[in-house]
Amino acid sequence: MTTTKTVKTNQTADGPGPRRQKPRWLLGLGPLVLIAVLLGLFSLLNGPGLSRLGQGVPPKEDVAVEDIRLTPGQIVLTVRNQGPDPVAIAQVNVSDYYAAFTQTDDVIAPMEASTITVSYHWVDGDPYDIALVTSVGGKINASIDAAALSPERSISFFGLMALLGIYVGVIPVAMGMLWMPFVRRSSAAWVRALLGLTVGLLAFLTFDATLEAFSLVAGNSSFGGPLVVILGALIAYLVLEATDGWMRRHGIVTGQPAALSPGRLALLIAIGIGLHNLGEGLAIGSAYAVGSLALGASLIVGFAIHNTTEGLAIVTPLAHEKPGLARLAMLGLIAGAPAILGTLIGATVYQPTLAAFLLGLGAGAVGQVAIKLLPMLRDGTGRTLTPLTVTGILLGLTIMFATGLLVLA
Repeated sequence: MTTTKTVKTNQTADGPGPRRQKPRWLLGLGPLVLIAVLLGLFSLLNGPGLSRLGQGVPPKEDVAVEDIRLTPGQIVLTVRNQGPDPVAIAQVNVSDYYAAFTQTDDVIAPMEASTITVSYHWVDGDPYDIALVTSVGGKINASIDAAALSPERSISFFGLMALLGIYVGVIPVAMGMLWMPFVRRSSAAWVRALLGLTVGLLAFLTFDATLEAFSLVAGNSSFGGPLVVILGALIAYLVLEATDGWMRRHGIVTGQPAALSPGRLALLIAIGIGLHNLGEGLAIGSAYAVGSLALGASLIVGFAIHNTTEGLAIVTPLAHEKPGLARLAMLGLIAGAPAILGTLIGATVYQPTLAAFLLGLGAGAVGQVAIKLLPMLRDGTGRTLTPLTVTGILLGLTIMFATGLLVLA
């Protein structure tokens, strides 16, 4: 007995052809549009059925004072509403006295900043406690340790800030690169020790920048608070890893060894240190602009000594190379010049969260480079942490810690 199987198909001689599949991008975009429409309707209708949830709950007020400037007869505060509810400033109290004030916004929306100008004849050198009283009785406190006239932001002021960036960024890195002849004449063992020293320097910068960034946003939850530091570090780390991967791939395509060359490693170190110096310059410029940092010659020298070791970190991977003067100058500018940009930004549009984000970028960048240096510490037996390299790492950490004390002095 013979059976005949019938095969169903969409394509027949007279029938319709096969169904055309929808583009993949349309399948991905469709749910996104639907979600946006539903969320828009939900917001427009003010959460149907949920309106009673907020009844009787007092508004949550969370306002941060980002900047205080003193001008003759005035105290100017920049505040940001970092809470979920609008905030209105109703009164200003300066050292137990109510003061007249004006503000750019009567009601500060969430995440919005406002400038409050207080009419008050402050006395040079005196401390002041400021309280901003909200319309519902909340109080935002700020203090001035010693009143002093804020510097006027003129051309000469920005020139001073640029000079400051050169002093603390460009010149120290250039001086540190003067160790290049010493590095080139060192034996392989000495070079491994110097590379260990570089790892110690970069590791210290990673922790130092991270802690400094966290302190800037401590108690400040606007724009994510400490999360922006972690986000910045991750972005810098992943971008440099991607750049490293691209460099290795490019090496394979051109027939060169896939391993990261010393020149490219020095470039990555310069970029990482440059991002760190950008954040450092930002913090220095802003601190000087608001009068919380008196930049004496001793403090400038402290910054210079602290940053000089960064130049050594750049030239150490080039121990067996013969880089030209122009290449060394370029590496020095990549590492040091961002300090100039940082001081200028810090003196004009300082924002703690932005400063924390940039410091996070620097921390992630120098941390990534420190990890990349570890394979270069291996000796003939393949060991990375030998007594020589460990001594170098500890010495690097110690040098940065000791010179960091000069900055705090």
